[in-house]
Amino acid sequence: MSDGTHPAAIDVGGKPYLRDAKGNLVPMAAVKPADLLMDETVRGILDAARQMSAAIATFKAMSFEKVGALQSLLAQEYGATLGGKKGNITLLTFDGCEKVQVAVADVIEFGPELQAAKVLIDECLTDWSSDSRVELQSLVNRVFAVDKEGQINRAELFMLLRVDINDPRWLRAMDAIRDSIRVVGARTYMRFYQRATPDAGWQGVTIDMASA
Repeated sequence: MSDGTHPAAIDVGGKPYLRDAKGNLVPMAAVKPADLLMDETVRGILDAARQMSAAIATFKAMSFEKVGALQSLLAQEYGATLGGKKGNITLLTFDGCEKVQVAVADVIEFGPELQAAKVLIDECLTDWSSDSRVELQSLVNRVFAVDKEGQINRAELFMLLRVDINDPRWLRAMDAIRDSIRVVGARTYMRFYQRATPDAGWQGVTIDMASA
């Protein structure tokens, strides 16, 4: 590992150096073997990850291009429209065992009305008996607990809108939440499924490392 073949080695006067986190050049011979091994391992994994990322980007572009070409062909040759009004599309093989879905999802943001809704909700929870609304309090806490990107839990928020409570303050809060919703765009996703037989359940074919 110290023969100068390290992928990040910098030749200085015929000797290999590595740049450290502070930008200093350190003779490779002075770098601990464990640090060299870790460095090479991380670089190897990241190199493979970049290649995989590029391959997925190419696959994604190719897949959408093929679906678009199919839509165009069907429209021109057969006068058939493929896909719904929002752009959602489901494609099936003839045997019904493989499926490609294109799903268009709204990109949602929330306006200042959401904070007004939170004030009203807190008033309700404060006034109501504490032991009778434990589950509701838990749901509210999950809704307004922001994630690392500062976003609220949207799935829990829509669950909150389905809670049936007739208190006028609660109803105003729910109206405020609905008024806060802004559709600012759309994102298009492609998903893949397969099954052994036409009556079997669908199994996702994932290219997402996090869910593999």
